[in-house]
Amino acid sequence: MKIAEFREMSTEELVGELDRQRRHLFDLRSQAVTEKLANPNLVTQARRDIARIFTVLHERGESGVEQQVHHLEAVTSQQQGSG
Repeated sequence: MKIAEFREMSTEELVGELDRQRRHLFDLRSQAVTEKLANPNLVTQARRDIARIFTVLHERGESGVEQQVHHLEAVTSQQQGSG
């Protein structure tokens, strides 16, 4: 995605996209290890998209995004464990 597309998103959408991109990067790295990755450039593209998201969040003056993401992951795992 281009940075202009990220700038059009709301902060909540950016945090969600950040989570999605990180999971995608993890999957790509897993495929790379098992030599099932058809296009190795996808790893670079995913890393750059993550950097673009952080750039837009920084431009907006958002801080503590990492803590928000980790908090949401912790809450989700607690809810799944008790349910």
